[in-house]
Amino acid sequence: MSDAVAPAVPPTGLEAFIAGMPKAELHVHHVGSASPQIVAELAARHPGKVPADPALLADYFTFTDFAHFIEVYLSVVDLIRDEEDVRLLTYGVARDMAAQNIRYAELTVTPYSSTSRGIPDVAFVEAIEDARKQAEAELGVVLRWCFDIPGEAGLASAEETARIATQLQPEGLVSFGLGGPEIGVPRPQFKPYFDRAIAAGLHSVPHSGETTGPQSVWDALRDLRAERIGHGTSSVRDPRLVDHLGEHRIPLEVCPTSNIATRAVSALEEHPIRQMADAGLLITVNSDDPPMFGTDLNTEYAVAARLLDLDEAGVAALAKNAVEASFMDPAGKRRLTAEIDAYLADRTSG
Repeated sequence: MSDAVAPAVPPTGLEAFIAGMPKAELHVHHVGSASPQIVAELAARHPGKVPADPALLADYFTFTDFAHFIEVYLSVVDLIRDEEDVRLLTYGVARDMAAQNIRYAELTVTPYSSTSRGIPDVAFVEAIEDARKQAEAELGVVLRWCFDIPGEAGLASAEETARIATQLQPEGLVSFGLGGPEIGVPRPQFKPYFDRAIAAGLHSVPHSGETTGPQSVWDALRDLRAERIGHGTSSVRDPRLVDHLGEHRIPLEVCPTSNIATRAVSALEEHPIRQMADAGLLITVNSDDPPMFGTDLNTEYAVAARLLDLDEAGVAALAKNAVEASFMDPAGKRRLTAEIDAYLADRTSG
């Protein structure tokens, strides 16, 4: 893991500002947020190919391409064997978020990955809900769920995810998503499942345009009625799409380090976040699968600040984008926006 996850020395300057700033995160995966310590503990309990030594996980989490990332990701998913694993993972993720001053997070959860491995759907939902309530009471972190379809598992996984989302619909569930590889997994085939989720009152937030071209973003908008786009990295290659995203103020969930780690973008200097910002698009900054990519949300803000030449006011404005793009209730949005404004005012006046 990189030093960004657990700095050896206190951050200074803009990094210190980012570390103390109240934040929301909209694109971060449940299992992908497992810290090296949690992964190692699970690996020790369920011996296999995943190293049970946190020090060895950095090499294990070095990916050759997106397909390799999915392979490694699924090997960690396989460590979640029962509801107690689910509960410990969920609370641990919230604890790591609290340490970064994340006040609100929409955590992408893939129920099918657990139910297909034998965890009953009701037990799974109860485990994440128990952890959510405990985290809010003890840590002050508000968690909400996006139940997503693992695209690589096909339409059977879509049916199961839609069923769990619409029939069980836990209190914390706000949205319905689609993750996994994009190449060879066209978005339109998932339309019936998104239609059911939307009819049940859930928001649509599929991944698209990460490792495929702009057409997958169009497909997500037209067929899946996307309200936000997960990644959308290739959107800048289609001026008409950029205009559409800007006109309708459709947020992009941007994950810079993730895009480099999975080879969706070859280098940070080539990341399209600058083009997105220059076009006036509503961009949010996110960590995706932070420990797997040797990052965290604070680090992603620092990366974005460098790529966009932001000062403290610019970073605070970026943080407020995430609040605006979230599915928080209006009162919650006002509170967190006011908290960010007060933090900036206090820092600049001091």
